[in-house]
Amino acid sequence: MAFQEIKLYQTGTFVVGNRLLDPEQRTVQARTGRSNSLTSGHRACQGCGEALGARYVLDAAMRATDGKLVAVNSTGCLEVFSTPYPESSWQLPWLHSLFGNGPAVASGVAAALRASGREDIRVVGQAGDGGTVDIGFGALSGMFERNDDVLFVCYDNEGYMNTGVQRSGATPPAAVTATTKAVGPEPGNVFGQGKSVPLIAMAHEIPYVATATVADLHDLEHKVERAMSFRGARYLHVFVPCPLGWRAASADTIRLARLAKESGVFPVFEAEAGEVTAVSTIRRQVPVEEYLRPQGRYAHLFGDHPRPDIVARIQARADRNIARFGLLPEGDE
Repeated sequence: MAFQEIKLYQTGTFVVGNRLLDPEQRTVQARTGRSNSLTSGHRACQGCGEALGARYVLDAAMRATDGKLVAVNSTGCLEVFSTPYPESSWQLPWLHSLFGNGPAVASGVAAALRASGREDIRVVGQAGDGGTVDIGFGALSGMFERNDDVLFVCYDNEGYMNTGVQRSGATPPAAVTATTKAVGPEPGNVFGQGKSVPLIAMAHEIPYVATATVADLHDLEHKVERAMSFRGARYLHVFVPCPLGWRAASADTIRLARLAKESGVFPVFEAEAGEVTAVSTIRRQVPVEEYLRPQGRYAHLFGDHPRPDIVARIQARADRNIARFGLLPEGDE
């Protein structure tokens, strides 16, 4: 990684916002000159991980491109809460696409800029998991296959949160949604469904693929800036907890994102041309139960009729991620 984590014991509490670090080490969010691409006034839920993710990603991308950036946004929570007619919280050129054609529209914008001789202006496409993993999946694969010069970002909150918390192709096993009830021998979402778009993106062998969470701002900003250093198709998959859909406390958004990584549920890595080049190793491994318990969508696995067998299956999936990506530091395997 291109940065070094600063520990609290090294700096004390006066390091709030990283303002005591050298300027080049500070996060974009700690700088007075940040673009505030997604500014105040939007109508996101309290503790919305997607609002945080979009702000972090676009401010970092604006810094990497000296403000020469266009954003294309598929229909979804991010579009709805940020642009209630006639208002907008966006402070950069921003286009709203349909639910299923965001990658195609972003590709079109990049082609138009190239035809106009303005390849200095870069393009970011963004959508939730519904617009990425499901409805926009074909357009996204086409963007990858053509190697269009677009960074596409998926803000993954693991469901169709804007339309009533229905299951998506990114909803994890056993999670309760409006369409996956806590009934039957396999309550919640069944095992064996869904897809991993980061792995699919790697199979296209595009220049750059990465995953990140809103719990590690330095890592997320580094990956955005790294992505903008490439030309061609790039993909960033950001884990963004949803307090409403996950039935979790709004104050737990960052904690849950961190636990997802530390349990192995969500592997954090980078890949170039189809090969993993770096992983963010687990700092303090925790059992998946520590991640599951704070979320009401998994309440049926505990309580009066617990399902330790299902928790064990989720743990096995996390252990597979840990082994597959080498997420434990050397000597801890």
